[in-house]
Amino acid sequence: MMDFATAMHIASTGLSAQRVRMNVLSSNLANVETTRTPEGGPYRRRDPVYVTVPMMYEFDRLLNDELGDQIHTVRVQGIQQEQGPPRRVYDPEHPDADVDGYVAMPDINVVEEMVNMITASRTYEANVTAMQTLKSMAARALMIGQ
Repeated sequence: MMDFATAMHIASTGLSAQRVRMNVLSSNLANVETTRTPEGGPYRRRDPVYVTVPMMYEFDRLLNDELGDQIHTVRVQGIQQEQGPPRRVYDPEHPDADVDGYVAMPDINVVEEMVNMITASRTYEANVTAMQTLKSMAARALMIGQ
């Protein structure tokens, strides 16, 4: 059985993970035409890397209880940079064009990034709704005790 604090913690880690995802997606969209970066070359698409983290309480650690289902949260382990080749666009007038007139552009699909942004936004909203529902349930439980 899950208590109020555990449920809030799970929802809050989901909020945090989706906030990072939306920030990374925003960066990808903002740099769709960036041909020069401090690292050299065009901007490279980025994606957050998630890992699940079991929630362990001190009591669980002491007993090493593996009989019940473990509750997991999510954590952003890092941001990975796409390593594929850049998209080559013929634009001999561009200041970053090579000798053949091609410019190395970020390999970012704007439609795909927007779909990912909508998904992240809706997932964020679902976690907010879960937290609001938990708060409402806790408030009603306190009213029962009065």
